[in-house]
Amino acid sequence: MPTHDPAPLPDFLYGTAWKEERTPALTELALRMGFRGIDTANQRRHYFEAGVGQGLAAVYHAGVVTRAEIFLQTKFTYQRGQDHRLPYDPAASLSIQVAKSMASSLEHLGTDYVDSYVLHGPSSGYNWTEVDSEVWEAMRKERDAGRMRFLGVSNVSLRHLEQLEAAHSEAPAFVQNRCFARLGWDRDVRQFCRERKIIYQGFSLLTANAEVLHHPLMNDLAERAQATPAQIIFAVARAIGILPLTGPSDAEHMKQDLASRQLALTPDEVRAIESLAG
Repeated sequence: MPTHDPAPLPDFLYGTAWKEERTPALTELALRMGFRGIDTANQRRHYFEAGVGQGLAAVYHAGVVTRAEIFLQTKFTYQRGQDHRLPYDPAASLSIQVAKSMASSLEHLGTDYVDSYVLHGPSSGYNWTEVDSEVWEAMRKERDAGRMRFLGVSNVSLRHLEQLEAAHSEAPAFVQNRCFARLGWDRDVRQFCRERKIIYQGFSLLTANAEVLHHPLMNDLAERAQATPAQIIFAVARAIGILPLTGPSDAEHMKQDLASRQLALTPDEVRAIESLAG
């Protein structure tokens, strides 16, 4: 099995969804600003994975970073989550679809491996199914062949994870979910992950939580810390065990997001923000 120098686990992931023709330039900008984790998907409906590869090539050529310094994550997406621009033949077996999608991702990204390969949501909104098990085992084969370092799964419930654990000998290394404050910041899934040393990646931390961002308590805390409410959210996320994923489209917001790494909150402040959950 091929081996690769491992990229360090980043403290932020830069999300590349919904950026279309701006994807190459924004990927390059994010890396120049200091992001070292890039999240994408082989799902042309919402991502331009080949554009991510163009942005990566630009920073490699400029000597900004090397491949070994970047934590690169992409995803396998079922046909129902795609549009007509499929990266595989939908008539092929699921294992072939996974292999074709993986090969296409590597070509798009200009690499021979990714750091994390994520199942982009189970086939059912309720159960982990035999379909998911077939895809998971196909992903494991790709990992064992050296085309990825870790496996992950996104958009999952606690029930999905419990059933995945019961069905397979190997748990995911990463779980990526949309994280709502009103649902306790996905407390049950985070607890499952914490007990098994699974890294929890949280996305939509800002867009899903407008009510928290604009809460008077948040504004007071941000003023005391001389920070923005968004920076407070990211600091709270890290304090409760969330690896934040963010996707700003301008240099100033990228700079602000990364600066939140230096923001230290007290346990009381973290609990105060957590208490805003419904």
